[in-house]
Amino acid sequence: MRSVYLPGNKEVVVRDVDPPRPGHAEVRIAVKASCICRSDMSLYYGNAVLGGVVPGRFICGHEPAGFVEELGQGVTTLRVGDRVAVHLALGCGTCPACRRGIFHLCPTWKCIGFTADGGNADYMVVPERNCLRIPDSLSFVAAAISTDAFGTLYSACKKLELSGASTLGIWGMGPMGSSGILAAKALGARVVAFDPIAERREFALKLGADLALDPTAPGVMDAIKEFSHGDGLSAAIDCSGNPTAQNMALDAVRPFGKVAFVGESKETTIRPSEQLIRKQISLIGSWYFGIAEYAEIAELLVSKKIDLTQLATHTFSLDEAPEAFALFDQRKTEKAVFVM
Repeated sequence: MRSVYLPGNKEVVVRDVDPPRPGHAEVRIAVKASCICRSDMSLYYGNAVLGGVVPGRFICGHEPAGFVEELGQGVTTLRVGDRVAVHLALGCGTCPACRRGIFHLCPTWKCIGFTADGGNADYMVVPERNCLRIPDSLSFVAAAISTDAFGTLYSACKKLELSGASTLGIWGMGPMGSSGILAAKALGARVVAFDPIAERREFALKLGADLALDPTAPGVMDAIKEFSHGDGLSAAIDCSGNPTAQNMALDAVRPFGKVAFVGESKETTIRPSEQLIRKQISLIGSWYFGIAEYAEIAELLVSKKIDLTQLATHTFSLDEAPEAFALFDQRKTEKAVFVM
């Protein structure tokens, strides 16, 4: 089977390897779609965002979807032909976090595409419990996007308790921020999108954002006040990981507002007294989604008729992986998807 590896230094290797065989309580999935994520660029450059990664050791890709092609012994809830997406975190299954379905907080977890073989291949093997059933109306491309991109932002919106009374700002209009618009609008919020790139702001408006602003433009804070009727935003999400954007999000929310940091960031300086304590706001980190949330995610996508395929600006075959990663690195694509 074809499989893609990222050994670092912007090298992409497409290799033919034997298809994996499922072990006990595992299934083999025929992968039909698998997304490139901005975190994959850490592998591409050779400075993986996760610790313990050996460059090029594992097949990359942590956002796959396909159908169950083979069952290992002991599998009881899936059948050959079932359509599934994959939860990226391989947990031990017995620790408190795993018992709550938060596999990515397991002390010994492995991440497909980083510390275990991922989905940029014709086939992959995962535990039965990591398979997420997808609705018949959801394409494989949409299902792949529904996990890390949309699922992560849905979970963040849920933590912020968005409703029809909410005014939400989202900083960074890459695939994550764009997914956040779709999730927040489906939950009823009014949304203002922030990005310095004009094309991304235009796309945000097409996705349903009520307003799109250049965060570097003069008077942007006045525009936020006007959008929120002088009160400040009730909630904010930063998807950029940029310290300036993170601080702007904290400044833009009203007293008792809520802010979620989603974009990866190594270090940020904030003003706790002014931005947190005296405004009495809540600041949270939000990272991926618990496996039990996926049923809600799928239901929202179907009931609100959310078209995630509009986020997939480019599709590639596995053989085109070097070109796909190069274009994604140059930001000439937004959500790029391998289609098998």
